Amino acid sequence: MSKKSLFFFFICSSYLVNAQYTNVINSNRPGFSESPYSVGSGIYQLETGFFYNTSKIIRTFTIPNSFGYNMVFRTSFLNDKLEFNSNFTLQSDKIAFKNVFTSDYYTTGISDLSFGAKYLVFHQEYEDKSKEVRSWKKRHAFDWKRAIPSVAVYLGINTNLVNNIYKLEGLTPKVGVLLQNNLTNDLNIISNLFIDNIGSDYSEFSYIITGTYAINENWSAFLEHQGTHNSYETNNDFGTGVAYLFSRHFQVDTSTRLNFNGKTTAFYSGIGFSFRLDRHVPDFDIVDESGNKIIIEEPKSTKKKNFFGRFIDFFKFKKKKKETEKSYDRKKPERKRIKATVKNSEKEAKKKKGGFFSFLKRKNKKKKTEPKKKDDTKKEDDTKTDN
Repeated sequence: MSKKSLFFFFICSSYLVNAQYTNVINSNRPGFSESPYSVGSGIYQLETGFFYNTSKIIRTFTIPNSFGYNMVFRTSFLNDKLEFNSNFTLQSDKIAFKNVFTSDYYTTGISDLSFGAKYLVFHQEYEDKSKEVRSWKKRHAFDWKRAIPSVAVYLGINTNLVNNIYKLEGLTPKVGVLLQNNLTNDLNIISNLFIDNIGSDYSEFSYIITGTYAINENWSAFLEHQGTHNSYETNNDFGTGVAYLFSRHFQVDTSTRLNFNGKTTAFYSGIGFSFRLDRHVPDFDIVDESGNKIIIEEPKSTKKKNFFGRFIDFFKFKKKKKETEKSYDRKKPERKRIKATVKNSEKEAKKKKGGFFSFLKRKNKKKKTEPKKKDDTKKEDDTKTDN
């Protein structure tokens, strides 16, 4: 696997065994399509941005200008193939009435609040051409397995907790099929088919085709076409944009779009970012040829961090100390009594038991006994002289 494809898992899905978790953030922005792959267990990912939409007033009820904020939260905790997500959009709209005198007013509220889940049904695995050393032709030949896409199914629900101009009859479901073909390590095609607002008067069918290309290790670009059809109108949307990878967990993007509905052309522009908290714990260890565990350490940069680097560090959780780490707390030594091994006589042991006062008593006794010895010697001398 090339280094470039490793850095662009956030747009190209993954070739890992679990086919879900990637070493680099895997974001659906800035396109509207959705990858069949989940973010992986232990990942908490936020994809957010601002957008502006403008068009001409063509009928009685028209929204010529819209400015809003969109946020998508993605996570996975039950299964690596299963992802849960939520979509929230808050926007301010200009409502125009075209009659004898064109009038308008502004309204602000939630335009979209939905929840969904997707499950990877089929993951396509590809041959590793780098191991083919006998034939140059086979090594560079196209792997026809890449023509068969990975497949996921989507199920969601649209809530009715939105602004009055976006309200429907009630809760409406949304179903879809998500496809992805990795044609090369640098190019992939994502295709989505959706049926939205099922059971309502505004039920619609839509499709999205997105092609993403990795320019280098940090930059990527995309082209996208979206078509929607309902009982009232048909829209065709064409978009393009770029994304820049600041770090493994942070991406910035910008995009622009043109929408054709047969009567007028709407212009759309957006800017945003994607950020994730990586708490993924792999189910397996990476080992070398000898079976020893490989510990991957990220190189520490000596450069000063910019605003985005400090912003990411602010949200990082403090890691707990491992039990294997050395502790530098000094412990108080334990004293143990050891019995003497030297053999002493019973008399010496009794003398030691007396202590200091017994020592004085013994000294006084010695003083009293000494003069008696001197008298005895004098008597012996006197007897000798008499004789």
